[in-house]
Amino acid sequence: MLDMIGIDSIEVRKVQQLSEIDGLIIPGGESTTIVKLLNMFDFVDDLKLHVESGMALWGTCAGMIVIARELADPYPTPINLIDIGVSRNYFGRQVDSFEAELNIKGIEGDPMRAVFIRAPIVQSTGDNIETLATVPATDDHPEQAVAVKSGRVLATSFHPELTRDTRLHSLFVQLAEDARIDENRTNAKRRLTEEPASKV
Repeated sequence: MLDMIGIDSIEVRKVQQLSEIDGLIIPGGESTTIVKLLNMFDFVDDLKLHVESGMALWGTCAGMIVIARELADPYPTPINLIDIGVSRNYFGRQVDSFEAELNIKGIEGDPMRAVFIRAPIVQSTGDNIETLATVPATDDHPEQAVAVKSGRVLATSFHPELTRDTRLHSLFVQLAEDARIDENRTNAKRRLTEEPASKV
């Protein structure tokens, strides 16, 4: 999706690479595995420092679970990079996956088609959280937030990479561009690069 809008990207596998980027996407997948790997390879503390310094961050589906403040489920333990409470698999199992048309704040034009696969939901938000999109209430569920933002941290319940619509990716790229020209972020990258790196 980033290639489609002319953005070069790298796969981040080592902690040191966090100083080479201004935006990080934690994608969908298996949230428990992602959290285990982040801890196993000593990413958590460094990632928090980078986000605090202004790096843009986007968690999609499982990624949203990973970066949440708290989880309604017993596992995994999220790493608290955005002040939201999240519930996993809120809409049900794989067979309950669905698509919906969403009006997303900050995205101009027609509603965006969103693909929900074993999707989590935002159940609670802190004071500085901006809700960008919700799914309407149904007989089974109340209206719920599915896209939220706090500063340069973005979280979405759905998989925006499963359509050809790049508007949300473009919004995130703008957050990363803002980080790139942020003097505080530049100074923090320099400081974090000069300090002894975490393991790996």
